[in-house]
Amino acid sequence: MQEKVSIIQKPLAQPDIYDPHLWKRFFRITGLYWISEEKWQAWSVLALLILMMALHPFLVAKIAYTGKEVTDALQKMNPEAFNHSLLLMFCAITASITLEVWKNYVDKTLDINWRLWFTTTILGKYFANRSYYRINDDADVDNPDQRISEGIRSYTEKSIDYISTITQSLFSFCVFSVMLLRLSPKLLLMVLLYVGISGIVTMFLSKRLVSLNFLVQQLGADFRHDMVHVRDNTESIAFFRGESREKDNLVKRLGDYIGGRLTLIRWELNLGCFTEVFRYAPMILPGLILAPDYFAGRITLGDITLGSMAFTTVLSALNAIIGKLSGLTALAASFTRVETLVAVLDQPLNILGTLESPVIRSREDSRLTLDHVTLQTPDHRHTLIKDVTAELSPGKGLLIAGGSGVGKSSLLRAIAGLWNCGDGQITRPPLGEMFFLPQRPYMIHGTLREQLLYPEDKSTISDCALKMVMKKVNLEDLAERFGGFEVVMDWAQLLSLGEQQRLSFARLLLTGPQYAILDEATSALDIQNEARLYNQLKESGMTYVSVGHRPSLLSYHDKVLELQGSGDWRLVPVEEFRDYIPCI
Repeated sequence: MQEKVSIIQKPLAQPDIYDPHLWKRFFRITGLYWISEEKWQAWSVLALLILMMALHPFLVAKIAYTGKEVTDALQKMNPEAFNHSLLLMFCAITASITLEVWKNYVDKTLDINWRLWFTTTILGKYFANRSYYRINDDADVDNPDQRISEGIRSYTEKSIDYISTITQSLFSFCVFSVMLLRLSPKLLLMVLLYVGISGIVTMFLSKRLVSLNFLVQQLGADFRHDMVHVRDNTESIAFFRGESREKDNLVKRLGDYIGGRLTLIRWELNLGCFTEVFRYAPMILPGLILAPDYFAGRITLGDITLGSMAFTTVLSALNAIIGKLSGLTALAASFTRVETLVAVLDQPLNILGTLESPVIRSREDSRLTLDHVTLQTPDHRHTLIKDVTAELSPGKGLLIAGGSGVGKSSLLRAIAGLWNCGDGQITRPPLGEMFFLPQRPYMIHGTLREQLLYPEDKSTISDCALKMVMKKVNLEDLAERFGGFEVVMDWAQLLSLGEQQRLSFARLLLTGPQYAILDEATSALDIQNEARLYNQLKESGMTYVSVGHRPSLLSYHDKVLELQGSGDWRLVPVEEFRDYIPCI
């Protein structure tokens, strides 16, 4: 089954990182994990991570001090002090590397644990109350699958990265600032001045880069969307011979993307010229500032080595903090996509309705009854059916007929509880006792056995029983053709639509519900196979409702509910309907 991707064609709005409400929502959503049932594990791992981040700067400081002692020992031609200091430096470096490796491991463990909990929680909301169906056409939540798989990953990964980088940079800044302050206050003032100037210039140049990056991503997404559109509609394009039109459209999309990339590269060139000049300054400034004290004999050569390392470390820490703070848009964008999905999934279902937006009430009983049902589209803009009253007795068949677009399939959605906009009451058996067969059957990724037993997993059913049901739907050779019931195949591609519809009927017979709802479930079958399947339904004693256009369907039903358009309808026995067949 091909994966379809939808892209919002309007420009995506950048989140405002200066909006306090945004960060209030961020801390509210982020805090869910830290107060969940996994809070003790989460806080323990976080505490361990912070401890490692706090220890790391002290080990680096020890490396810096031993480096100073190594340089001084070389200057004084003292081999014993040199060897001792070198050994201490080796031990400190080994400890620092070990701590850094384990810190990265704990960092990623925290990210994975958080992502697993968050994804599992969102999946629970996604499948609860059929929310996955309810939000499918919601314009505010494009690509919910991508938000769950990639959005959550990006959100948790970036959040941990920001926490880890800023926290460790603050620890490093504090430790090495004290070192610089003791060695030379002028050097500490110089690094602060240096970071301030470079930060202002970089922020000015980066502001344009942020919007350009955003635009280039959108243009790239548009190009990918059109490529996927071509892939999903290859047959239609081939029939229309639309290759030239599609190619021209893709070349235009590609040209827009390349143009955006070239503009972005030019701005990155301006930023690169500035950053390269400033990149070499830390190599010169510490020696330049400390040289007078060294020549005056107030400090040793090792102090210059120590000052250079401390200067570079403080500079790196401040740049890391500024870089993360100036790049908050990426974190805000990842969070916004996840937060929008969470907000939609947390919306309460409109079960009772209001005076302005009433809903169809539902009640469970052994019969299927429509009591003065008025059905509207989910946006309440169009009324499809008005004041329908009908009842289906157990063991009987009802055919819903009418022209295209009058609301036949929509009425089935209302019976299934998927649509509830309108008025009146639908009395139906529990949904677990009803089985729905769409026109295009749903083929899962799995074995033939799993296909037949979906959505249940009755592994106790024998191959013999499965073969008997396959024979009833005229697919007795299907298992042998593909190597048995345990073979995994891409069934949606291998089977024709007619075979898929017959396999769907096999599911129905294996499940054995009280009620079956069929939405043009035999449209791809010949008359003989259609008769075979409906006769199986009648023999089983099931009660069933069908939507269809073929006159042959009348032979297997007792009543016809004809939808005539503009909300009008009539309910008549099959014999009366045979005399006048306007739409079926």
